[in-house]
Amino acid sequence: MSQTLVEQCVANDVNNFIFSSSAAVYGMPPEIPAHEDLPLSPINPYGATKLITEWLLRDVSLSNSKFKHVALRYFNVAGAHSSGELGQATPAATHLIKIASQAAAGTRDNVTVFGDDYDTPDGTCIRDYIHVEDLAAAHLAALSHLLDGGGSDVYNCGYGHGYSVREVLDTVKRVSGVDFQVDDGPRRAGDPPELVAANTRIKESLGFSPKFDDLELICRSAVEWEKNGRG
Repeated sequence: MSQTLVEQCVANDVNNFIFSSSAAVYGMPPEIPAHEDLPLSPINPYGATKLITEWLLRDVSLSNSKFKHVALRYFNVAGAHSSGELGQATPAATHLIKIASQAAAGTRDNVTVFGDDYDTPDGTCIRDYIHVEDLAAAHLAALSHLLDGGGSDVYNCGYGHGYSVREVLDTVKRVSGVDFQVDDGPRRAGDPPELVAANTRIKESLGFSPKFDDLELICRSAVEWEKNGRG
């Protein structure tokens, strides 16, 4: 599908392309925080398909001087719009803050922690969580870059620091006032112990300046979205 879309863009002279890539392209990065020039070695099918599309865009940009692209490597997108009007409504969601917020709102019975024996301070995985409004701002910055004649590139979308699964669950409990049930489960295949973004490139090249870098704010917005029955 990605190839067909890009082919149609080229055929119809649509030459600015923004791609929603993923931190999953890094797999288990040799450095934390992970920067954009690290070797890419995804450890799950999702990351592999994102990387294949990045390669496709790179090759098309190299072969067609008019076609430019920006690949935004999302880290863990979370939260809801500050207006309360927009939020994640994905059926059978798997993202941690989403399902923890569902548990806090009483629409889910429990949350399972998948693995508590990772090489991290509390044994659970660490992730870089970015508020959805900051991610939207990153897209606008990428579009401005391309429209102003900027070249093709890839950029991490994250805050440069992470929180463990336990820390996130504790934060959701605190902001919601609900002590929901948390169960321990086995590790899932394809989960790296830690994945945190180096975000210097997007700040310096695109002028990205996050406004919602606050785990409590992110979790509170997600909980309110669920409690209002919007999720």
